[in-house]
Amino acid sequence: MILVRDVFQLKFGKAKEAKALWKEWSAIEKKFGYGPSRASVDLTGTFYTFVLENTFESVSAFEQALKKTLAAREFSNWYRKFTLLVESGRREIYTIVA
Repeated sequence: MILVRDVFQLKFGKAKEAKALWKEWSAIEKKFGYGPSRASVDLTGTFYTFVLENTFESVSAFEQALKKTLAAREFSNWYRKFTLLVESGRREIYTIVA
């Protein structure tokens, strides 16, 4: 099992809008092979950090879900809105050991 974390630095004051867009995305993500996702926001550290987490059975399962997602019009429409809120981002992939 793997954990995929997409970590975003939002533009100042955009956390509320990002939360609303995550709710929109969570309603459609299952179509693309994502399980229930989780969103987190910062309490300390760099301000306006927004983290999306998903688990997958394997890296291969993640790659398959990602391929479907990137080809979908629903994702393109959502992504266009989300990127307006983001300064930068990165992806982290972990093996779940416990």
